[in-house]
Amino acid sequence: CVVSVTNVPPPHSTIRPGVPVPVSTNNPGVRKAARFGVYRYNNSSNDLFLFKESQINKAMVQVVRGLKYMLHVEIKRTVCEKRDHYSLDSCHFQRKKNLQRMLRCYFEVWITPWTHKVHIPVAHCH
Repeated sequence: CVVSVTNVPPPHSTIRPGVPVPVSTNNPGVRKAARFGVYRYNNSSNDLFLFKESQINKAMVQVVRGLKYMLHVEIKRTVCEKRDHYSLDSCHFQRKKNLQRMLRCYFEVWITPWTHKVHIPVAHCH
């Protein structure tokens, strides 16, 4: 799955390099970073269904040769089966009680917009 990183806005211009600072969980860059974390989780899970972010609980960003996002995200199982290659935007959360599943995740997502690279060194979900 290819996602454009060129239009990730800087969180705000007052950030000093090297210091992680809190950033709004509604920030477009945070939301995009959370989605990258979810892609990484989906690629490594052996679940039949795709998961999607349901809530971003906490977000920090650090300027280190790009933007490194540190995110606490809740993800939930969707109705979309992995093998069918859906766009996550069109996947709704499971409604069937026995198929519902929520995981708490910590993602570190490092975006270097000028090289169009995304690196996700940490993706822990439980």
